[in-house]
Amino acid sequence: MIKRIIFTSLKIMGVATVVGGLLYWRLWAPVTVESHVVERGALASEVMGTGTLEARTQTMISPKIAGRILELTVDEGDKVTAGQKLVRLDDAELQQQVAIAAANVEVAESNIDRLESDQTRAEAVVTQATSSHERKVSLASQSAISREELDQSLEALTVAQAGLGASESAIVQGKKSLLAAQELLTYHKARLSDTIIMAPFDGLVIKRRREVGDIVVPGTNILTLISIDSLWISAWVDETEIAKLRIEQPSRIVFRSEPERSFLGKVVRIGQEADRETREVIVDVELLERPEYWAIGQRAEVYIENGRSADALTVPLKFCELEGNKATIFIEQSGVAKVQTVDVTLRARDRIAVSNGVNAGDILLRSPDGAKLRDGQKVRLP
Repeated sequence: MIKRIIFTSLKIMGVATVVGGLLYWRLWAPVTVESHVVERGALASEVMGTGTLEARTQTMISPKIAGRILELTVDEGDKVTAGQKLVRLDDAELQQQVAIAAANVEVAESNIDRLESDQTRAEAVVTQATSSHERKVSLASQSAISREELDQSLEALTVAQAGLGASESAIVQGKKSLLAAQELLTYHKARLSDTIIMAPFDGLVIKRRREVGDIVVPGTNILTLISIDSLWISAWVDETEIAKLRIEQPSRIVFRSEPERSFLGKVVRIGQEADRETREVIVDVELLERPEYWAIGQRAEVYIENGRSADALTVPLKFCELEGNKATIFIEQSGVAKVQTVDVTLRARDRIAVSNGVNAGDILLRSPDGAKLRDGQKVRLP
């Protein structure tokens, strides 16, 4: 019985020793930490947004008329110039319509020539009838001819004048017919010209949606063309940052394809409507320089500069916990981690600038495994 009590006591003492050791290690033994020396330096405050690369000018290449594609001269990735032929539709039927319309114009012109000849003859007849009637009137005044002969002369003059009037009316109608034929010819020529689709501006083909042989109608998207003169990132920025944004603000653009590099940009447009779900606004940032390889729609982060300090106390973001305009940090003091709350004056991509509670040369601490340090905890620097 005594042995059993002694054995149990020893077990309890062993467990207590282990627990005590663990508590000591956890609460009082120094922990190895990462460190960073606070320095002074230049820092730019930035507003961050995430968005996609877009073209300011983009158009859909679509036909004005229905038809079958006979030729596509460009493909995705091809650069084009304004006026360059991009698409040719089947024009056989329209060529026939143009030929028929041209023949109708020739017929109408020939008809005008014939009617003008008829008018010339009618004018000659009127001239002759007028002269004859004047003589008859003179003779009648001298009672040299009968009344019946004078009436016949007047009737002949009236008939000649009526013939001239009919001829003039026919010419008017013929000219109208000619005009209609010419308008119809112009219409068919315009439709024929619509079988050739030209590039409206210098640009880049980013999408080819149809192939040779496809039937297309007005509104069909054959190609998507963009102007590469102006590319921008349409970035979503939290609405709380709107007051910090201005047109022409310098910006850095980081593409996810090249995360180690920044490209220059500037703010060119700030949205006036916030998304009612995400509470973000769109800010368009123009690329002043671009990567060698890029694609419309690719993701990127935008960092819009809204403040700068040439001599700021800087703290890496990974060594602090942010809460609004305050940050919590741990400073090494005689081998102990001391918690400190500081004011944040500027915030960059990976650093902040602080105005009090820390001095240049102070050593910042953080646990390498992500565990949270405690105020007063003993630390061991690497």
